[in-house]
Amino acid sequence: MNAPLNIDITQILLHVLNLVILIGGLGLILYRPVTKFLAERRESIERRERECGEMREECDRLKAEYEEKMKEADVHLAERRVEAEREMAERASSYMDQAKERASAIIKEAEEEAESRKEQILESAQTEIGELVLTAAQKLLNDSVTPETDSALYDEFIRTATAQEEDSDE
Repeated sequence: MNAPLNIDITQILLHVLNLVILIGGLGLILYRPVTKFLAERRESIERRERECGEMREECDRLKAEYEEKMKEADVHLAERRVEAEREMAERASSYMDQAKERASAIIKEAEEEAESRKEQILESAQTEIGELVLTAAQKLLNDSVTPETDSALYDEFIRTATAQEEDSDE
């Protein structure tokens, strides 16, 4: 059979049959493995996305825990700082009290020493006054008693006593 344009229907049918066999074979050989590979790839990507989501949630949870612990640490540090400041204030107060006690003890010692020195000076002045009286009495006995000598002796006694009194006041 001769067809126009040299077209043979059996040849076309054979080509169509070959094409169907080729498409079917390629479908079995290539399409299923490729779709299987794509499905596995999709599952792998979805699994990774789930893992990333879980990791993100875990990171967020850990971050929240970290921030909470940092807040607790800040509160704890603030409490410790307040406690340390209170303790320092107590120590400072204690040191000030001790210093005041020492100062009052030093002042008391100084007052006692001043009182003691005053008593010594008074005793020394009384002794010197007694010696002056003795000296004056001896001069009176040795010299003849005249109103001029008597007045001179009194004046000398008063000057000496006044000078010694001024020395003991200093």
